[in-house]
Amino acid sequence: MDGFTPPTDLRRFLFDGRIERRLSLRVPVYLARENEPRATEQVFTRNVSPHGVRLVTKQKWSPGTEPLITPRTGEFPQPAQVVYCKTRERGGFYVGLTFTGRSIKWNELHAR
Repeated sequence: MDGFTPPTDLRRFLFDGRIERRLSLRVPVYLARENEPRATEQVFTRNVSPHGVRLVTKQKWSPGTEPLITPRTGEFPQPAQVVYCKTRERGGFYVGLTFTGRSIKWNELHAR
């Protein structure tokens, strides 16, 4: 190994696409298409970070789509972007979202 290549564990940390830890947290949220904000689906998060979330939905979402996610605690809708949508064995889809606006403090929402 040369002096410029980080050790394997550090490389995995640096280049896995995430710099924040995800927390396994089940938080109820509303998910809506940006062009149909009143047609919401009630879903639960599976894991969260300040700048993204994984959730389960009944609807299929295309990567790049920009939904609105709203915590059921009455917070303002948060714009997001679909990163992936994978079919779930038990029905529905796993959807990964990244937030395009401000970050979310999930621990504060979960405590309410």
